[in-house]
Amino acid sequence: MKKQIILATALLPITLLLSGCASSPPANPENICSIFEEKRDWYEAAIDTREKWGAPVHVPMAMMYQESSFKHDAAPPMRYFLWIIPIGRASDAYGYSQAKTVSWDEYIDETGNWFADREDFDDAMDFMGWYIHKTNRVNKVSKWDAYHQYLNYHEGRTGYRRKTYNSKPWLIKVARKVDNRAKRYSEQYWGCKDDLSRNWFMRTFF
Repeated sequence: MKKQIILATALLPITLLLSGCASSPPANPENICSIFEEKRDWYEAAIDTREKWGAPVHVPMAMMYQESSFKHDAAPPMRYFLWIIPIGRASDAYGYSQAKTVSWDEYIDETGNWFADREDFDDAMDFMGWYIHKTNRVNKVSKWDAYHQYLNYHEGRTGYRRKTYNSKPWLIKVARKVDNRAKRYSEQYWGCKDDLSRNWFMRTFF
């Protein structure tokens, strides 16, 4: 029994270190090939999302970068009264996808993914694929159109139809930023996707 306790104690720092690495943002978030080489499970999640929801790999990845910088516990900044007393955050958006609770609950109800966690990359990616797919179905926005998909994501589908973004010049700039990053990600991905797929196959079966 003593040996088991000693072994568990010795392994605890290693376990904590590995879990910290698993949830830490990628070292080079500007390059999608580097991201997927470092985070192999993220690549698999992105492929699963593409196959399930038809969302091209580079679009949800560019949107997620903008929303959370790939931080698993990202949240809006805290607001303060008189710069001292915390009064809560601007919204309840949380996690990789910065999904708000009402949207997350809608996703769970429609997909049946009852154990989904906003801090889990696979779940966050699946949520974004679902949102992109539904935006395509409801508002007829192409799944490849990162600019308008992001406006839907930020303003909600009803807000998008009302064109609320027209009164937010800063949001237009952000959407263009997301679109530009998606295009860079796409170009990068097409240059490395064969190697990623080949490496995935080799690692899985050999």
